[in-house]
This record gives sequence, structure tokens and C-alpha cells, in this order.
Amino acid sequence: MKKLFRLILNAVPRPLLIRFSYLAKPFLSLALKGKKYTDPIDGRSFKKFLPYGYIKQRENVLSPSSLSLERHRLLWLYLKNETGFFSEPLKVLHFAPEQAFHTRFKNLKNLDYTTTDLNSPLADVKADICNLPFADNKFDFILCNHVLEHIPDDTKAMQELYRILKPGGTAILQIPQDLNLEKTFEDDSVTNRKERERIFGQYDHVRVYGRDYFAKLRSIGFKVAEMDYTAQLTIEEIDKYRLVKGEIIPVCWK
Repeated sequence: MKKLFRLILNAVPRPLLIRFSYLAKPFLSLALKGKKYTDPIDGRSFKKFLPYGYIKQRENVLSPSSLSLERHRLLWLYLKNETGFFSEPLKVLHFAPEQAFHTRFKNLKNLDYTTTDLNSPLADVKADICNLPFADNKFDFILCNHVLEHIPDDTKAMQELYRILKPGGTAILQIPQDLNLEKTFEDDSVTNRKERERIFGQYDHVRVYGRDYFAKLRSIGFKVAEMDYTAQLTIEEIDKYRLVKGEIIPVCWK
């Protein structure tokens, strides 16, 4: 199964993958039904989760029901338990909306919810993150998760995110990050797809973020909290929800 999932991830364009996954979810959920692991997003439990990864497969991480990964489940728990995201009236912009969240967030009556992306079939507004068609100080809450590592000019993208966020607003800007790496690594000279996959984790990533990511956000103007929400959970909860202990959520304010 690991080889099959890796082949699908690398061979099928993401928009088609999103559409196909809606058909596959009911069958996967039924086949893996159990009690050992729970997806906190929908409350469903399974004997195991699915593998996931473009190069090196991570075992037991992809929820069969919501198709959430570790970062999605961690973010859901943080939003639900530590913020007013599910109750306060908020104008929200969500970049590259994840399937695990899209319908659930869209159905929240307290949210004025807009999605944006260049290619996703789930996006309401097709837009370039470096040149956004939104007014200054427009949104109370921005979700932009695992997007910036794809953007060559991430400084410009961060400036645009800051521009459209309201004063006092919140932006959660998750990225794949190597916390053992002090400085972010980039190398535009690497153009071979396989080599990019080996170095950056995916062929369409342009950098590996290090711990200096937080300082860069602060240089744009954001106030940043390096939130380790797993520190508030038990070891049993981390395993039950299939989270990564120590993963940081970058919570930013304007």
C-alpha cells in the first residue's frame, strides 16, 4: 500500500487528487474502522490511519475519513480549544483550503469564510498570494498552511498577508519546518525533479524552513507566538490523535 500511495501522490495532479479522494473516503473509512486512533476533526476512530509521503512514507498519519494529516489535527485542536474561531464573528481568508477543513469551516455560521488559491478546485477566488485582490486590513483571521514553501518570493507573500490582515487580527502560517536547522535553506540551482524531492521533500518546494522562519515573520511586522500545543496534551492523546510531539504552530498577530 505504501508504494501505491507514493505513486499516486507523485503521479496524479493535485486538483485531480482532491476530486478522486472524495470518492475513496467512504471505502477507506469502512475498511479501517476500529477504536485505537481517533480523528478529532470528525470524532471517528480507526484501527490505523493510512501512510502518507511523497518520498519517505510516514506510517499511520492520514485519517481515512477527513483525510487530515498530523498538522491538520493539531491545528483543529488548537483552534477549537484555544481560540474563538468556532464561536466569534470572523471574516476569514483560507489559502489552499484543505479538504479536512473546507466544508466544516464553510458551514460555520459565525464565519464570513472565503477561500483562495491559484489551482485548487475548492477555491472561491483564484489569486496569486504575491498579488492579492483584497483590500488592506480586510480579514480578522487568515489560514495559510503549507503554502509559503512553494512560493519563490515568500517575502512578498508575507507582506501581502500582513497587508490584508486587520490590526489585531490573527494569521496562522504553518510550514514544513526543520527545527534542527538554524537558517532556512534554498538553492535555485537545483532544477532536477528527483533531486528537488530529495533535498526539499517535494519537487515543488523551493526551500526548507529553519528556526529563522519566526524572525522573518517578525521582520515583516507580525507579532509571533511559537505555539507548541502538544505540550498541553498527554502522551496518550498525542498518540491517539496521531500528532507530532513538539510541532510548532506559528500564530501571528498584526
